[in-house]
Amino acid sequence: HFTQIAHSDLVVLFGLNLSETRMSGGGQVEELRRALETSKARVIIIDPRYTDSVITEHAEWLPIRPTTDAALVAGIAHTLITEQLLDEALVNRYCVGYDRSTLPDTAAPNASYKDYVLGTGDDGIAKTPEWAADITGIPATRIRQLAREIASARACYICQGWGPQRHANGEQTVRAIQTLPALTGHFGRPGTNNGNWPYGTPYGVPLLPVGKNPIKTSIPCYLWTDAIQHPEKMTATTMGVKGADRLKTGIKLFFNQAGNTLLNQHGETNRTRQILADESLCETIIVIENHMTPSAMYADLLLPETSYLEAEDLVDSSYAAGSHNYMIAIQKTVKPMWEVRSTYDICADIAGHLGLREQYTEGRTQAQWAEMHYQQIREKRPYLPEWSVAKEMGVIDQRIATEQQSLAFADFRADAEANPLSTPSGKIEIYSQALADLAQTWTLPEGERIPALPEFCPAKESHLNKALTAKYPLQLSGFHTKGHTHSTYSNVLMLHEAVPDEVWINPIDASARQLKSGDRVHVFNDRGVVELPCKVTQRILPGVAAMPQGAWTQLDGNGVDVGGCINTLTSHHPSPLAKGNPQHTNLVEIKRA
Repeated sequence: HFTQIAHSDLVVLFGLNLSETRMSGGGQVEELRRALETSKARVIIIDPRYTDSVITEHAEWLPIRPTTDAALVAGIAHTLITEQLLDEALVNRYCVGYDRSTLPDTAAPNASYKDYVLGTGDDGIAKTPEWAADITGIPATRIRQLAREIASARACYICQGWGPQRHANGEQTVRAIQTLPALTGHFGRPGTNNGNWPYGTPYGVPLLPVGKNPIKTSIPCYLWTDAIQHPEKMTATTMGVKGADRLKTGIKLFFNQAGNTLLNQHGETNRTRQILADESLCETIIVIENHMTPSAMYADLLLPETSYLEAEDLVDSSYAAGSHNYMIAIQKTVKPMWEVRSTYDICADIAGHLGLREQYTEGRTQAQWAEMHYQQIREKRPYLPEWSVAKEMGVIDQRIATEQQSLAFADFRADAEANPLSTPSGKIEIYSQALADLAQTWTLPEGERIPALPEFCPAKESHLNKALTAKYPLQLSGFHTKGHTHSTYSNVLMLHEAVPDEVWINPIDASARQLKSGDRVHVFNDRGVVELPCKVTQRILPGVAAMPQGAWTQLDGNGVDVGGCINTLTSHHPSPLAKGNPQHTNLVEIKRA
């Protein structure tokens, strides 16, 4: 948890922007600020944008080119190694693959991370700070200085937001950032972290039981449109199909509840529109929703759902609540209007028409499930009041996670043999034999790799691709705006007035295009055109543009998205390993509308 920062003297955050993504009076953002008030730690934020977090956390901003964090880590590691700032015995005690002595027997002799960094690996390139500077845009002098600062810190808290992983090379970026605390020993001790985004500690409210799915075949979530359009191409070795060698059939019925990913939040909306409009592909689309979203517009059957104001439930704390966990009884403040029904009641009736109501509900209403779950909790925590009292309380109980729950890898650091990690080796795997094996069996598109090490893998749509940047010279990344939560509330006009959706562009790039703040512009690439105002600001790197995600897509008669949805421009092409979301990796051009 961020509570550990109370013990830190240095905090390094990669793409973490709690002041906007966790904008509230509690949870992680409050935890972070209270911890900083205690420790007075220096904060460094590495991000293409000068975010609100840089301001509110009094941080130093290191502007970085999108997709290049792994190169920065390698440049830092070069200084750590060549200036002998590492405790190599400690690294080898807890890690696999830092140097040749801990490599698996099946690995090549020069396949270690140290070889990769020093240039004695297969590519023969030393990952010097100068090498990293050319890629990241961060000066070599500052990279060296950062390495020394991290190495000399008493307790450095290293963490990443979820933006870095949302790239075409996101898996390796995440691994690289996780490698940094492993190399420097900043894990498992007060004031440190393991390089991950810190989850909250749940209170422990039980979930509804889930039936056994007789179908064992599954696909990566991001590839659902491929499973509609060309299922015959989806195999275990090309698109990450699990439980079968290949798909036997495509998706013919789609059930979408409480989500706008059917169209708006998925990459390359123009492509998705064509797929959803072809009724020979997905024949039936069922949407459960309480707003007429862009996704709901594609429903064959649209079932209106209650809002949280019309519902009763028992809920756990948010995943972003940090060490502060709680249990809340949601109270119905508005009588359900018109024909709206809860998802539970909708599904219970569907089960009833299939002759399975009793198996589905186990004889309980949603309110009865909530009461039963509460009684299960009360058996473990007898100090809690009776349900008749608790259900009227709102916030029923609050707890704070223990120090042990708040500190990442504490048991592992204390005794690695007695408390191994869940990795195949039980250690931090800088070199992953599992990934090396996967790379030998999977078929990847040209130019893509799954390295065993957390290497910098250039993304196709980046500033390093000179052929593409000749046509589309700006890197476009998305971000979470304060004006709406993903696509929720994006239709509230008063919020647009308070926090307008604008594409950020540096004054150098704006001047070259004769643009000023407030001008309506077209942001475009081969996938589509989006129209929205621009914001000319030095809070974004030259050569980089940034656009809020979540605006509702709306095409005019010319096919221009005047709703301002970034996914008109993003790619559906998945990342190599997870086959996941690459929606921050885009090349575009901008011109006056």
